[in-house]
Amino acid sequence: MKIELKVNGQAVSTEVEPNVLLVQLIRNELRLTGTHVGCDTAQCGACTVIANGRAIKSCNVLAAQMQGAEITTIEGLANSDGTLHPVQAAFKECHGLQCGYCTPGMVMSAVDLLAHHPQASASEIREQLDGNLCRCTGYHNIVRAVQTAQKAMAA
Repeated sequence: MKIELKVNGQAVSTEVEPNVLLVQLIRNELRLTGTHVGCDTAQCGACTVIANGRAIKSCNVLAAQMQGAEITTIEGLANSDGTLHPVQAAFKECHGLQCGYCTPGMVMSAVDLLAHHPQASASEIREQLDGNLCRCTGYHNIVRAVQTAQKAMAA
């Protein structure tokens, strides 16, 4: 079936099988490999992207369901001149990652949180990121990174 959508601001028109997941389209067809596959069961959050302004787990959505949608992946956050999104910059500054596997999903969830709740408290940040699993950190630097991004985005 043919679907049309925007990914990172670029129009995409492609043929997909009805059972193709959004994460498969993003990684295999569009070659945007920053969106990771960690569990294939929507448990870990490594595949999180922004769809129509909200964070979703792309391993749990069929590509065909995204007909007409606007999708932003981790590759689409930085400006065209390479300037990192404030959340990306804060993760780098605050060492909000270790192995980095969960980082794209964490960043995308944090972007969604700050877009809808720019004054989120530390407990609200932890609650929002609850669906993103990190096996390396204790989440302290991740929360600190989101708080640092909050301040940068408010300035």
